[in-house]
Amino acid sequence: MNGRERILAMLNGQATDRLPFMPITMMFAAYHAGVKYLEYATNCRVQAKAQLSVAEDYDFDYVSVISDPGCEAADCGAQVIYFPDQPPALDEANALLADKRRLSTLKAPEPSSGRRMQNRLEGVALLKQRVGKEKLVEGWIEGPCAEAADLRGINNLMMDFYDDPEFIPQLFEFVIHLELAFGKAQLAAGAELIGIGDAAASLVGPKFYNQFVWPYEKRLVDGLQAAGARTRLHICGNTRPILAAMGRLGCEMVDLDSLAPMAEGRREMGGKQVLCGNIDPVRVLRDGTPESVYEAVAACHHETGERFIVGAGCEVPRNTPPANVQAMARYAREHMAVEGRTV
Repeated sequence: MNGRERILAMLNGQATDRLPFMPITMMFAAYHAGVKYLEYATNCRVQAKAQLSVAEDYDFDYVSVISDPGCEAADCGAQVIYFPDQPPALDEANALLADKRRLSTLKAPEPSSGRRMQNRLEGVALLKQRVGKEKLVEGWIEGPCAEAADLRGINNLMMDFYDDPEFIPQLFEFVIHLELAFGKAQLAAGAELIGIGDAAASLVGPKFYNQFVWPYEKRLVDGLQAAGARTRLHICGNTRPILAAMGRLGCEMVDLDSLAPMAEGRREMGGKQVLCGNIDPVRVLRDGTPESVYEAVAACHHETGERFIVGAGCEVPRNTPPANVQAMARYAREHMAVEGRTV
């Protein structure tokens, strides 16, 4: 069973030969390949080479085009600050929709015509060409709350939930149109799994999440699935108050950050939900030992039970010792799945 087959079997509720291994690597991949992060984030050929290298050397079951949250916003006209060897960042002081009236005239760019979105599409195609059917190719888009924050500014958006709640659906409608088109374009380019990063959703609290964010996340997930995608939900931070709602989205795979215990995720989302995570990327994965990392993954597996994918709570930090990442891979290799049960 190869990596692609292993992941798809897990997502489909079928038996696997071992646990899938799907850590998020961005800066770690660039560092592993010896390239500056600016090149990794903006040059699809550099990124594809780095992803293929890190996946091969650490026995990942997939490759991904995730790089930074500024991709879609940049093509919409947002000001993005680029650094030589750090992730691009949105210019919060000059947010594109600092004046919310601008939304009425803002047009969503076509994915194939935008500089950064086009680069991501080409990256998907390159990875699909290189890995064929051996490893799963993952696309990536921003979720409704995250992309709204990228366009409006995170502080402005948080105030809008209180001061102008009627504006939130207008902004989210724009985002959903943009992200559905981008996700479908990545599917057409060769992606089979679409990651949805919605980090800002962990900041709004359960009331606003259920009232405003969840319905648009659900539309995004349903739209992608109708187009043939499997979906991976990734919300950084403390998602404990919204775990049950996250489970109701129907994503094939949900990541949990280190602040959200795997046992709670399993209890709130039920036995059929595939969960990935959630060891602390810094205190455990970067700063630990191979032995402590292996034990931490084992604890996550024990709490989660069946339908578990090995990964960290969030991105693997750039300066993580290789032996610690290898410890995660070793745990995945050593734990088999027979008739849907991991042993």
